[in-house]
Amino acid sequence: MRKANVKRKTNETDIEIQLNIDGTGKNSITTPIQFLNHMLELFSKHSLIDLDIKANGDIQIDEHHTVEDIGIVLGQALQQAIGDKKGINRYGTSILPMDEVLALVSLDFAGRYSFSQTAEFTREKVGDVSTELVYDFFDAIAQNAKLNLHIKLLNNGRNDHHKIEAIFKAFGRAIRLAASIDARNTNKIPSTKGVL
Repeated sequence: MRKANVKRKTNETDIEIQLNIDGTGKNSITTPIQFLNHMLELFSKHSLIDLDIKANGDIQIDEHHTVEDIGIVLGQALQQAIGDKKGINRYGTSILPMDEVLALVSLDFAGRYSFSQTAEFTREKVGDVSTELVYDFFDAIAQNAKLNLHIKLLNNGRNDHHKIEAIFKAFGRAIRLAASIDARNTNKIPSTKGVL
């Protein structure tokens, strides 16, 4: 089983994440940010990653530190759990509809960081999350999981809740595909370099 347990405590946040890549999508998400909790539950369900998150942060100042730091720890946990990447598909892409929105998420467990997001939001916040933090959250994951991660809204739609939900679901499905073991290549690194 590919599992991880990562803790990070700073003057601003206190976060612990346990995950199991080879899970069934069970989750327990406890953060002070309700909309993010909902999005992380969706990510767990669609990735089939078992996910346990306990997070506290200085949201009396702003939700930024907590959202970004959860992204940092989630990225570190994914990197730890994926291990040497032997046998994984490595690449994952999902094109996912959410009502009028169409989201594309494509990623590579490359061992190198690259991040791109093309999405326009019209509201400052959805629930208790600033829409600008969607970028910061996924950028933190990509940096710490050493992913090439591309997020694009193919149809930007009109509803910011739908946009963010489509992104999180598509990210879950893309991770699920990329982290899955390729039955024809179970003991090999999926790279001509021999290492990722």
